Amino acid sequence: MKILHVMSRLRLEDGGVVRAVIDLAGASAEAGHSVAVATWDGADAPETWNGSAGCPRLVTFDQPTRTGSLSLSAAGVVRDEIRAADVVHLHTPWDQVNRTVGRLCESLETPYVVSIHGMLDDWSMSQRGLKKRFYLAYAGRRLLERAAFVHCTAGAELEQSKVWYPRGTGRVVPLVFDIEPYRELPGPELARESFDIDSGTPTVLFLSRIHVKKGVHVLVKAAAHLRDAGVECRTLIAGTGDLAYESGIRSQIDAMKLGDRVRLLGMVKGQEKVSLYQAADVFALPTSQENFGFVLPEALACGTPAITTKGVDIWPELEGSGSTMIVEQTHEAFAEAIAGLLVDDERKRDMGNKGRAWVIDYLEPTSVQRRYDAMYADAGG
Repeated sequence: MKILHVMSRLRLEDGGVVRAVIDLAGASAEAGHSVAVATWDGADAPETWNGSAGCPRLVTFDQPTRTGSLSLSAAGVVRDEIRAADVVHLHTPWDQVNRTVGRLCESLETPYVVSIHGMLDDWSMSQRGLKKRFYLAYAGRRLLERAAFVHCTAGAELEQSKVWYPRGTGRVVPLVFDIEPYRELPGPELARESFDIDSGTPTVLFLSRIHVKKGVHVLVKAAAHLRDAGVECRTLIAGTGDLAYESGIRSQIDAMKLGDRVRLLGMVKGQEKVSLYQAADVFALPTSQENFGFVLPEALACGTPAITTKGVDIWPELEGSGSTMIVEQTHEAFAEAIAGLLVDDERKRDMGNKGRAWVIDYLEPTSVQRRYDAMYADAGG
């Protein structure tokens, strides 16, 4: 099968959508499909993407205008790729270049799929909601309703989003999760040495984009609550993101006199990231909204129990696995859940073991890839 992904920017700093595109394209190519990824900014595309056997082919085009219009040259490149594809996979409802690409697909009678990546969830639609509703009425609903499928990664996402494309067809398939870095774990010592982590003090880890949506401020308040309750632990915050928000978090830490209990580590990647998950006793993500939340399966794959909210679309699956506590997005709820886990080593081990087993089973790459193959085949049917 010939599959074309279109994604304006391949920059990992933009968050989980880019990671999802890279992993899915790579998995489809490894499964034997001919995969191309068209973008105007391929900064973080893997160097191996040369179109050889088992590797996607990177296609670049001129940067579109702010309204998503393509130059004659860029339109020619994209049109040729669409014409050669059996199915086109677009990502996010708000990327305006998708409106242009969707209409090209229609004119060439090439079916397309749109992954919405949690961006039509209730919380997401409450942010700058008037502007989003206007765009949906103007162009977005047409893009979604004329797609072969609107791809959701969880039943909760489909349930929330369907109101915005009532005549469209939703399809639920979990994201492809690259499990290879987690099959052989490096152990916690690498992170302990790199970040000067004392193994004698319980560690709570947050690892994600630093953004108000992720609720880092809630976790900082929880750290103060735990200190005041006499619970000995440290909180590590790994990631980068919104500079103004990050500055506010630093000010919050200083104002609450938490400098000895809360540290910001910046961006952590590769084996150091895997090791950091292992060095943590608990992974905490007090998020307002998360489509899939790659960091949660990552933490669970490392045997680290997690605490998060119903803002994560896969929260029923996480809770059902026995690996994750689902609590309200308040500092009191997170502090209580963290304190309970830190004093119960047997429960931590049990949750950690169940989480790793769940990731390896539910997100087994070959099984998930077959579901994408079926969706693409049905789109062309």
